[in-house]
Amino acid sequence: MINIKDIQDARSRIDVALAKTPFAFGPFISEQTGLNIFFKKENLQNTGSFKLRGAFNKIASLSAADRAKGVIAASAGNHAQGVAYSARYFGVKSYIVMPEATPLLKVNGVKSLGGATILRGENYDEAYDHALSYAKERDLTFIHPFADDAVIAGQGTIALEMLEEIGDLDAIVAPIGGGGLISGVALAAKTIKPSVKIIGVNAVGANAMKNSFYAKKPLNSKSVRTIADGIAVRDVSLTTFAYISSLVDDIVEVDDEEIANAILFLIEKQKIVVEGAGAVGAAAALHDRLNLQKGAKVGVILSGGNIDVTMLSVIIEKGLVKSHRKMLLTVTLIDKPGSLRKLSSALSEANANIVHIDYDRTARSLDYGDAYVSVALETKGAEHQEQIRAKLCAEKFSFKEV
Repeated sequence: MINIKDIQDARSRIDVALAKTPFAFGPFISEQTGLNIFFKKENLQNTGSFKLRGAFNKIASLSAADRAKGVIAASAGNHAQGVAYSARYFGVKSYIVMPEATPLLKVNGVKSLGGATILRGENYDEAYDHALSYAKERDLTFIHPFADDAVIAGQGTIALEMLEEIGDLDAIVAPIGGGGLISGVALAAKTIKPSVKIIGVNAVGANAMKNSFYAKKPLNSKSVRTIADGIAVRDVSLTTFAYISSLVDDIVEVDDEEIANAILFLIEKQKIVVEGAGAVGAAAALHDRLNLQKGAKVGVILSGGNIDVTMLSVIIEKGLVKSHRKMLLTVTLIDKPGSLRKLSSALSEANANIVHIDYDRTARSLDYGDAYVSVALETKGAEHQEQIRAKLCAEKFSFKEV
């Protein structure tokens, strides 16, 4: 295992490449949870993720001969950008193998940094297998995203910064994919302040490390599926498992719905944009998973902000529906002049704002002479939606909610 000096040395080595990310109080989430939560905003890091720390430290530590070969990495996106950024800094050629479903934002991010992208596999582990084969074929230096001491040391520098700013933290919460981040953070934090509680967060759809932690032995998953693509890791690393099993106090999990809720909460209430992996710590706090005493001072690492805009739009849309600010209806009308105007008038009288409307008279489920009208409405909460239902019923409209 590495030690605190390795992490301190990494900090000196990577300082030239890093942005000093804020570690700031989150007033709304603190009020809602009863905890004193401070966000370490690695979503604002250069390349949009903490992954730059470990990647830069690893490449900076390579011999000139290993750098000259060129480097290769497997990544769902954030480690990829960290490697590409670091390789460009040192004038090294980089190749990045990414799962085929990697968001376009992350693929383009790698290309913009000079990395050659190779899309292979359904998940990180399949991309990883291909990267190892490619590295052997071309004699490239492989940069592991988490199971590497230099990478772990780089990630641990986050804890140094957090505890320098707020030395009396009761707990630090970090996402877990492969485990490199929490391994470095736990080692640094426990060395500086042994009483600090280290809590990891898995996604339900990629919870191999949580299962392994409680079984006290590595247990790989058969498959992974989560919107938190940055932590969608199927297999448990023996390297990081050793750190986690000895240094981490608890591992909890959150599902995709809870992750999506946290992303939307952070945008609306805290004015912070994060990706799925970056939101899991906030999700665990919002859904009372942390098992901490009220008033505890908690540092939550927002690990990255590279969210695909398509995914973000879906999360916002679903969030509006769930929070009763959007209502989707399909209304059956008699297909004759004036019917649509009557519906529009009823909705107007209920103070519902129509934001989208579609008219269908050809659906096979319709009776002849009828039409479906699909409408999306902006609404002002659950009570307002109940008033809209009551109005439509009073006017004898046949409708269903989507």
